[in-house]
Amino acid sequence: QVQLVESGGGSVQAGDSLTLSCGVSGRIFDIKAMDWFRQAPGKEREQVAHSTESGYISYADSVKGRFTLSRDNAKNMVYLRMDSLKPEDTAVYICNAVVSAGVGLVAYDYWGQGTQVTVSS
Repeated sequence: QVQLVESGGGSVQAGDSLTLSCGVSGRIFDIKAMDWFRQAPGKEREQVAHSTESGYISYADSVKGRFTLSRDNAKNMVYLRMDSLKPEDTAVYICNAVVSAGVGLVAYDYWGQGTQVTVSS
């Protein structure tokens, strides 16, 4: 009943920037968390950015200082601005949201399909 759709991926050169977008739709009462993960071939899925409804934002050490997560809560949107991209940032980037459908109801994890980011040297 909740859907996440990402956009903004592409192929760029090292040092370039990209901004990813993710929209959340469906039965939404409260979005507890909105996060960005990435999955590269042969590597474990990695959480690169995390945010809570209280405004807390954290980043993986590998992207800290280069990536910026922002939220538009009125539109149920989350963004990831990626600066100074490196070849090791190449991965499928996946949006995640923890969503409650109503007061007193448990919140569940929902995932988007992912968008490919390729960085060449």
